[in-house]
This record gives sequence, structure tokens and C-alpha cells, in this order.
Amino acid sequence: MRTLIIALPALLLAACVATPTAYAPAGSGEIGYHDLQIEDDRFRVSFTGGPDVSFGRVEDLALRRAAEVTLDAGHDWFEIVGRDRDARGDRDSPVSVGGSVGQSFGSRGFRGSSVGLGITFSPGRVRQETVSLEIITRSGPAPDGLDIYDARDVLANIAAY
Repeated sequence: MRTLIIALPALLLAACVATPTAYAPAGSGEIGYHDLQIEDDRFRVSFTGGPDVSFGRVEDLALRRAAEVTLDAGHDWFEIVGRDRDARGDRDSPVSVGGSVGQSFGSRGFRGSSVGLGITFSPGRVRQETVSLEIITRSGPAPDGLDIYDARDVLANIAAY
């Protein structure tokens, strides 16, 4: 019984730990990348990261996937023609703590007060950020432009770890 009392809190905390973000196709937990070919040279690429990575890192990994898709399609560079960001879930943690204080006054001088404290475990509501890019892939030398990226340069500069 004593072991159960000690092990139960540890198991509850372990259930709240989110799956670490890995650069891989998204599975059932949705963390990872998705891509969809819309036309011959147009793709929608997205990357979803968990609470262990920053928004900047999620954006970098979406760019990396766009570069891979570009090279897989036999092209050299891509242009971002659409960009979207989505943040879902709790901002900080699947564990939240809340409290309340109350006081009441009644007839004949009766008074009452109360204090409440609550802890919520919601392992299914972990913060996730998704960056979606719509890209057009092209071959040849890349022109200068704000949203134009050389696929090989992107892969050389953004690690997948």
C-alpha cells in the first residue's frame, strides 16, 4: 500500500509529460510534419511542434521540410506564397493550479469564509504550435526575393535534430 501511495503521484506526473518534438512525419499525436501536393509545382507543408520547442524552431523545421519537398520534386528553390500559424492548447503546461477565496455575511452577525485550491491534470491539452507554408517549387537559379529560398542552402543551415 505504501508503495502505491508513493508511485501514484509519480505516474500522474509521467502522464503529463509531453512527447518530445522530433523531426519526422506526424503520427497520431500530430507532432511532426505533413505535406500535400496541390498542383504539379505547388505544395502545402506544415510542421507541428510541442511545448519543448519555440515558435522559431517550428518555423525553421517547416522551412526544412519545404526544402526537402522541393528537392524531392526535382527542383532547386521554392517561393512561399502563403503562411499560417496556429497555436493550440495550454500556453505553459498540462498541469494547472487555481484557487479561490470567498466570504459571506448573514443575519444576526453570522459570517463565513472559505479558501479553495485545485490542481488540474490535463495531459491531452499540451501546447502545440503549427506553421503551414504554401510553396511553389522551381528549377534553375533562384531570383532575389523576400520569400524565395534555395533548397540546398536551407538544408545546409537548418538541422533536423
